[in-house]
Amino acid sequence: MILKIRQVGELVLRQRSRPLSMEEICSKYVRDLIESMRETMHDAPGVGLAAPQIGVPLQLVVIEDTPEAIQKLSPEQAVERERHPVAFQVLINPVLTIPEGAAAEFFEGCLSLAGYTAIVPRATKVHVEGLNEHAQAVIIDATGWYARILQHEIDHLYGVLYIDRMNPRSFATMDNHLRIWKDKPVAEVKQALSGE
Repeated sequence: MILKIRQVGELVLRQRSRPLSMEEICSKYVRDLIESMRETMHDAPGVGLAAPQIGVPLQLVVIEDTPEAIQKLSPEQAVERERHPVAFQVLINPVLTIPEGAAAEFFEGCLSLAGYTAIVPRATKVHVEGLNEHAQAVIIDATGWYARILQHEIDHLYGVLYIDRMNPRSFATMDNHLRIWKDKPVAEVKQALSGE
């Protein structure tokens, strides 16, 4: 079932979500919720969806970055973003650790801020521990765009949106981004928008 994606301004997007119990993880309700989230993410389309985005304040996210989505980028952009396919996965009660190291800035969007984008700095490496849909332990050491997706989706579980982390001068409608900035390097965009 395709669910309604909540938009910025709705309280559920600004609240801390609660962890799921082992009993809940194994319930029919959560199995059905995961399948509906998967269908909703594909329909949007997006590369990730957190339960708060469909109005459910639980620590549950689904992620999938398909080869088809990556093919919409130029080969140079895919390499620059370190973007590689990520098979469908479920993360429950994830704990994110960001090791010291590099950060990267790229335009980022969100299904809960439909039609907008901005430059967002994110760590290029993350460590995540949590559970999958079978209540089995999952450990992920991710880099590049995969690390960005994980940070973005786990932020949702704590009421954080990318607009809280963005370069505010870069905030733009998706139409203007595609028309003006899409093929420009982030450094060039930042320089142009710096006002200097």
